[in-house]
Amino acid sequence: MLICLSASHKNAGFDMLERLSASSEHAGPRLTDGHEAVQGAVVVSTCNRFEAYLDLDIPHGDSPVDAVHDAIFAVGDVAGLSTDELRSTFDFVHGNAVAGHLFSVAAGLESVVVGEGEIAGQVRRSLERARSEGTTTPELERLFQRASQTSRKVKNRTGIGNEGRSLVRLALDLAESRVTDWSAVRVLLVGTGRYAGASLAALRDRGVVDVAVHSVSGRASRFAANHGIEAVSDADYATAAASADLILTCTTVEHHVVDRALLELGRTELAVAEGRPPVALRPGVVPMTDAATGADPDAPRQLVIDLGLPRNVAPDVVAVAGVELLDLETIKIHAPLEEFGSTDAAREIVDRAARNFGRVAEELDLAPAVVALRRHVFDVLDAEIERARSRGDDDARTEAALRHMAGVLLHTPMVRSREYARAGDQQAWLDGLEAIFGIRPEVEPAASAAPVVGEPGSGDRRVADAG
Repeated sequence: MLICLSASHKNAGFDMLERLSASSEHAGPRLTDGHEAVQGAVVVSTCNRFEAYLDLDIPHGDSPVDAVHDAIFAVGDVAGLSTDELRSTFDFVHGNAVAGHLFSVAAGLESVVVGEGEIAGQVRRSLERARSEGTTTPELERLFQRASQTSRKVKNRTGIGNEGRSLVRLALDLAESRVTDWSAVRVLLVGTGRYAGASLAALRDRGVVDVAVHSVSGRASRFAANHGIEAVSDADYATAAASADLILTCTTVEHHVVDRALLELGRTELAVAEGRPPVALRPGVVPMTDAATGADPDAPRQLVIDLGLPRNVAPDVVAVAGVELLDLETIKIHAPLEEFGSTDAAREIVDRAARNFGRVAEELDLAPAVVALRRHVFDVLDAEIERARSRGDDDARTEAALRHMAGVLLHTPMVRSREYARAGDQQAWLDGLEAIFGIRPEVEPAASAAPVVGEPGSGDRRVADAG
């Protein structure tokens, strides 16, 4: 049985998502080491989402509630969050509905910016990390591979994802009111991780030419060489931060990489080096008008965009004269409405892919019974052929005729097995198999489809109501 525990920008606060994200690297192994029913786990963690996809070995008819509650406890344990808090927050998706949910996530339909391009790569990397941790199962592999295929199909067949939509580009759209000439803006990019390349591309699309990069993990030189920009060393970091018009952070480190102390240190270093007050703003950035606030009108105007989760930028940067902070919470407020035509077409593709995934899963669930039936028929066949040979009938035509007859006899049961599986009535086929042939293999029918929590008709059930 497939289970998904989901916390996202739709049902969880930013502080909770931040703490879940910070612990995501440890969650997968912890989940599989918990309840014995948890056979595998893949954790998807992004700046607006934390989801645990679990493969449970639960006997047909048994409740998964104990395993789910143990999984919630495991997540809370590594994230330092209470079980009750998580239980009341997590959405609970199970059975065939898990495929529809993940496919929708991978296609960008559940993102803050509908159709954003980064999520497909994040879903793919989640599976790769689970592989390296040894927490995947064949069913989870199939689920995530189909998710990637569906994401590509949505991108190729609809307008979703083809317009460079991303949190990076939305953040820069919001910065447009503060910038008159992107070509005159000096940018410091902090981070070389999952958003750095997309951030640099979005900046260049707007005409930015002066970009430097700093990495707290020491990878700035390689990133700079690969992208034709300047690398900033640790020694020069404060000065570079203070002299930048725009600082864009996108690291995965668990501590602040920009704070008030850094900017004030950099401004002091600039003042000492140049023998004058902190450097004035270049002409590409709109000057401040702070008569009402009493802020220093000669202070440089700086915009800091924080795309990190956990937060890369300390909230105290806004106490520095001339500094504005644009973080994920603010960006989420300004997310554009989805274009209904493209989104409807994308959801149709996702729904169709999810149904196909469910059909295959249901047919796979009958596979042991089908194998048992074929084995039974061919065991009888081989016994009859051996009996004929013992009586002196070793004509190959007799054996060929018997094997042809066995194939004809099996054809209808095989076709009916697929029909019953697709109708969700595998048990009827299994009962017939036992009634006619006395065959009853150890097989569990697939979990019935369940609506994705939060969608119309689902009853908006939370994990607390899973029992």
